Amino acid sequence: MSRADAQSVHQNRVILGCFEVHGDVYALDVAQLREVVRWQPVTALPKSPALIDGIVDLRGSVIPVIDLGRALQGEPLVPGTQTRIAVVEADGLTVGLVVDAALDVLSVETAALDDPPALATQAGYDATRAVVRRGDESPILVLSLEHILESVYRSALSAEGGS
Repeated sequence: MSRADAQSVHQNRVILGCFEVHGDVYALDVAQLREVVRWQPVTALPKSPALIDGIVDLRGSVIPVIDLGRALQGEPLVPGTQTRIAVVEADGLTVGLVVDAALDVLSVETAALDDPPALATQAGYDATRAVVRRGDESPILVLSLEHILESVYRSALSAEGGS
């Protein structure tokens, strides 16, 4: 296989980091994933937006932390031995996302990616940017980090409007 062929194959694939949240599997593009670390207690930030659980000190950097269970499904995760913090970068921000477990890294052909169902997007659902079809297995939802950050901003505005 020539170098051009190898690049072509690579360009037709996307690499995804997969995580479990409340028994469901979600994925993030590894281009936005900086690292995955063991869960550590979060220090609360007084008067922070509702979806920010607090902060952690990660090797000298203070990182805000969002519980994906609460952000996606409304119920906070209960930390256990497999709980992790996925440190991601989006829109120039570094954020930690608490997940039940880090599962796998998948290399997926772009042909296996579909848009979320039209009815869901027309109804305002934009938490996922793609769906990975996996034959006989359940689909994997590829999260939109931009949507998650927008949810944090909206939670801050809701709190201001409610006070």
